[in-house]
Amino acid sequence: MERRHIKQGNTIVVALGMLAIGFVAGFALRPSIAPTYRQVTAATAAVPTDAEPRGTQYFAAHLDEGRQIVTSCADGSVRGQECANAGAAVSEAEGKERFRKFIAR
Repeated sequence: MERRHIKQGNTIVVALGMLAIGFVAGFALRPSIAPTYRQVTAATAAVPTDAEPRGTQYFAAHLDEGRQIVTSCADGSVRGQECANAGAAVSEAEGKERFRKFIAR
């Protein structure tokens, strides 16, 4: 009976030791295993990707393109967050323009 307890104790110690070695190895190897993130350059920053919709700031700077997106959204050919962003930027720009005309009276 006493021999069984010693075996179980050794098994637990070995299992905990292997677990600790696994954690240490994981933390040590993480920099080499982790995915590398590509650096954003000027060429890639100007081109939007399908995964990330362009923001309202982009459409505020490019109103003609924003208006095209809004009409495409109304047709149903473009969908998603980009429609909302373009719509917000275009409506804000039109509101500012109406306000300027109102103040200029």
